[in-house]
Amino acid sequence: MKKLLITGGAGFIGSHVVRLFVEKYPDYHIFNLDTLTYAGNLENLKDIENKDNYTFIKGDITDAEHMNTLFAEHVFDGVIHLAAESHVDRSISDPLAFIKTNILGTVNLLNAAKTVWKDQMDQHLFYHISTDEVYGSLGETGLFTETTAYDPRSPYSSSKASSDHLVRAYHHTYGMQVVISNCSNNYGPNQFPEKLIPLSINNIKNNKPIPIYGKGENIRDWLYVLDHARAIDLIYHKGKNGETYNIGGINEWTNIDLIHKLCEVMDTKLGRAKGESAKLITFVKDRAGHDLRYAIDSSKLMNELGWEPSLQFEEGIEKTVDWYLANEEWLNNIISGDYENYYQKQYSER
Repeated sequence: MKKLLITGGAGFIGSHVVRLFVEKYPDYHIFNLDTLTYAGNLENLKDIENKDNYTFIKGDITDAEHMNTLFAEHVFDGVIHLAAESHVDRSISDPLAFIKTNILGTVNLLNAAKTVWKDQMDQHLFYHISTDEVYGSLGETGLFTETTAYDPRSPYSSSKASSDHLVRAYHHTYGMQVVISNCSNNYGPNQFPEKLIPLSINNIKNNKPIPIYGKGENIRDWLYVLDHARAIDLIYHKGKNGETYNIGGINEWTNIDLIHKLCEVMDTKLGRAKGESAKLITFVKDRAGHDLRYAIDSSKLMNELGWEPSLQFEEGIEKTVDWYLANEEWLNNIISGDYENYYQKQYSER
């Protein structure tokens, strides 16, 4: 049985990737490594927590000794590295946390893998998940490609850019087999409610203001999280050693247009008069260094590996709203902080 380590597997994207691999590949044993910071929630995976081919490990990638011990004990066949601090606003207020996790943590994983894999580098793979934010900001036209020069503008994107370069360095210097993917903004079930879409859904439901930075003119490409998980599956199994793949939703929206669309869907779902939810829109001071536009060219991934998004945004946003409205207990546990007790309840006696 192959052993696959997925870091950050209790987070938003990670939990969907873990579930996909556990359910799709019974010949893999999936080890989910997560330190359970505020964004890590094991409730996201309660439906698979007792599967025979799944093991949760509580651990911090900034702990080099623990990473070395894990790799020596399990000799993982591969790593899918998603663990990261990812919220731009938090990176502006506390850059050092992002440096520690996203840079030092990635180096710890690379070093542990290098030590254990050194005599059989060609039989193991390190897959690093990154972001389109490393490319900086676009004007009104153009798309990020895999050859776009890096130009990060925030502590978050700078830390991710650094980790991307380190992964490539270990490939070229030590012969480690690696792949990297850079994705656009994800949305869908289980996203932590500090992010734009779940925050707005919750505020609309509770008749609270919907905060929009500046004039809402910033443009993002939105990718449904399950489509991202499918892309990760493809890249892990079919991606070429040393290559980078961009994953985008081919789905650009200004923030204000996205929120108006979300308000329309919520009005329908909640039985409100048309335009009622939009009255909650509140413009706030713009984020420092706010990139104007991100847009990804996914043609390499589509042409070489056969991937394409499965959902149009209108369908994806309806599915997302339906999930949050049907899972109020999950959302309330996040807001109250009760979700942080799930690990203690479920794993303390194992």
